[in-house]
Amino acid sequence: MAPFESRRSFLKAASLTAAATVFPTNKVLAQAGTSPQQSDSPVAPSEQDPADYTLRIKNSPIEIAPKRIISATTYNGQFPGPLLRFKESAPVTIDVHNETDTPEQLHWHGQKVPVFVDGASEEGTPFIPAHGRRRLMFTPGPAGLRFYHTHNRAGANLAAGQYSGQVGPVYIEPKQEAGRYDREVFLVLKEFEPTFSRGGDMPQNFLPPKKIKALEDQGESAMKASLAKGMPHGYEVGYQSFTINGRMLGHGEPIRVKRGERVLFHVVNGSATEIRSLALPGHFFQVVALDGNPVPNPASVPVLWLGTAERVSAIVEMSHPGVWIMGDLADDDRHHGMGIIVEYAGASGKAHAGKGEWIAPPKFHWDYSLFAKPGATAAQPDETFDMIFEKDNAAEDGFNRWTINGNAYPMSDQPASASFHLQQGKRYRIRMRNASDDIHPIHLHRHSFELTKIGGKPTARVTKDVVMLGGYQEAEIDFVADNPGLTLFHCHQQLHMDFGFMALFDYV
Repeated sequence: MAPFESRRSFLKAASLTAAATVFPTNKVLAQAGTSPQQSDSPVAPSEQDPADYTLRIKNSPIEIAPKRIISATTYNGQFPGPLLRFKESAPVTIDVHNETDTPEQLHWHGQKVPVFVDGASEEGTPFIPAHGRRRLMFTPGPAGLRFYHTHNRAGANLAAGQYSGQVGPVYIEPKQEAGRYDREVFLVLKEFEPTFSRGGDMPQNFLPPKKIKALEDQGESAMKASLAKGMPHGYEVGYQSFTINGRMLGHGEPIRVKRGERVLFHVVNGSATEIRSLALPGHFFQVVALDGNPVPNPASVPVLWLGTAERVSAIVEMSHPGVWIMGDLADDDRHHGMGIIVEYAGASGKAHAGKGEWIAPPKFHWDYSLFAKPGATAAQPDETFDMIFEKDNAAEDGFNRWTINGNAYPMSDQPASASFHLQQGKRYRIRMRNASDDIHPIHLHRHSFELTKIGGKPTARVTKDVVMLGGYQEAEIDFVADNPGLTLFHCHQQLHMDFGFMALFDYV
């Protein structure tokens, strides 16, 4: 791909449309309505200086469609939380006020930060006390699309954890950035009004069909044995409403475009549990970054697929005029709100009724190896950790219990012992085997990793912090132990992490 041209002249001349972002794009806007407030937390004299940003965790009404108002825990009373734009390697100070009755954690997902600010109690990050505050000071990085969200465990409370509205995007400007695109659009995908159901996992035919028979036999045998004992299928979560940027399809401002524009879409899957797809009829997405990290081989695809907490940055050339629905492939989810209108200048008719045209894209397998460097091979690791992921059906008060190498992370608030030990500077490979029929979006805190094998294919140079591991499939990821401290490894599906699917690494 040719070198990107600078976008700075455009940013000086024009702003994003209301449809392109519901987020404030500078410090002043991010602090709007956030006057200083006393708290029960001690404030050191050095903390009297103004913060760069202020975030308030609070319960708020959110209007996701006209006269359809829900209650959610939010940042600054809005969903999504304000867009925070940082500069790579430029230190920031953020005041976080917790105006709720529950201690909170704010996780800086995808950033290489110390445990004190990472936002995971399992690593030892202090909680933000109820009706108190914490001042966070850190140096953002790496550059690219990141996000912030609560890291509280929810268990059976569908108003807690990431079921709530505590999700906001982060964009870390690189020291040297250029892009042959005309404008950016930030999209946060999120469901609301969750309910419990029994069983019913989504189809996995969007991933390359590479099941491992031994894993399938093991998982299916365990499930049959459980059902034969009279156990029901474990609880799953469904949703009544679906939104992009906090509005249901047809009830927010459209994304208004002009023919010939090149629009860079930054997409965040802010769901607690759901894998999301996104398509725009008649258009292709040129994927330029995954989880904020530039890919070595930008490729054009008809559909984006994002596991829980994954991010994709993709350029779309606006070359097919009309009024279109950019939305999820699942008809039911799209009909219940998971979409947004894209309206070309000069288009008429359906746009005025808040509707657009939907045409299903061609069938397509989402394959991370499309974006890998052709012919490249990954470096050899210093050590390999083998992990097998298993499901114990309905074993925890009707919820599935999840294990890594036979061990479920404890549900109590007591610190757990680290299961894997690291030496600083060494390269480690995690060889993961999924003995369940569920897709697991696997996340490693405070580090990025390289995909070295996925869907049976060796890969190289694709850097991520979340990867979807399909049912009965295998994958390998490599990372360098370059950020000392306890490090959490877990499935980012809220039900899975809450019921055992976590482990800790430590540095020795």
